[in-house]
Amino acid sequence: MTMHLIIGNKNYSSWSFRPWLAMKVAGLAFEETVISLDAPDFKARVRVPGGSCRVPVLIDGDVRVWESLAILEYLAEKFPTAGLWPQNAAARARARALASEMHAGFLPLRRHLPMNVARPVTKRMLDDGAAANAGRIDAIWSQCRSTFGGDGPFLFGAFGAADAMYAPVVWRFHTYAVEVGAAARDYMRAMMALPAWDEWREAARREPWVLAQDEVDWPQVPRD
Repeated sequence: MTMHLIIGNKNYSSWSFRPWLAMKVAGLAFEETVISLDAPDFKARVRVPGGSCRVPVLIDGDVRVWESLAILEYLAEKFPTAGLWPQNAAARARARALASEMHAGFLPLRRHLPMNVARPVTKRMLDDGAAANAGRIDAIWSQCRSTFGGDGPFLFGAFGAADAMYAPVVWRFHTYAVEVGAAARDYMRAMMALPAWDEWREAARREPWVLAQDEVDWPQVPRD
């Protein structure tokens, strides 16, 4: 039975992008359903046992998994050859720690720079909280590349779950022209060169939905 991933708007749903990108890069077969975050029946359509009404949700037979990081862990266990976590124990521990840090933190950055794939690249000044978050992420990417990235262009060489967790930040830094160091910039280029990246971007730009809370230029809605 083919896995099924329920996601929110591709233009805005950063949490949805994480497992979707990981599954695409890993070559895992799945079907997808996109539900706008402001759909009147959104909660009814995504509700899972236990009461969570958020995307993404992975359906695999009788199994329901929600929360991006939990989905990535499930996929890593089910498909060990996909290499979602590094084989080296030290690298794997670092990758899991950084993925958890992303999952739980950086709220000022998320709020100040919502993911908006269709917005033209236009610089936005950072407030103090977002600037501190951006500096921390720049350091994470640079340190990972120098310490663990020798075998490829991603955080731990080959693409993995940690890259999927930070992928929405790559969008944010790109969209709002956030300045980062050379190593982080090279990492962003590698991420944005993935074929799956283009696939998500083109689908996001075709979506008809506009969510005012994620449009920092509101009431203007600039598009390419």
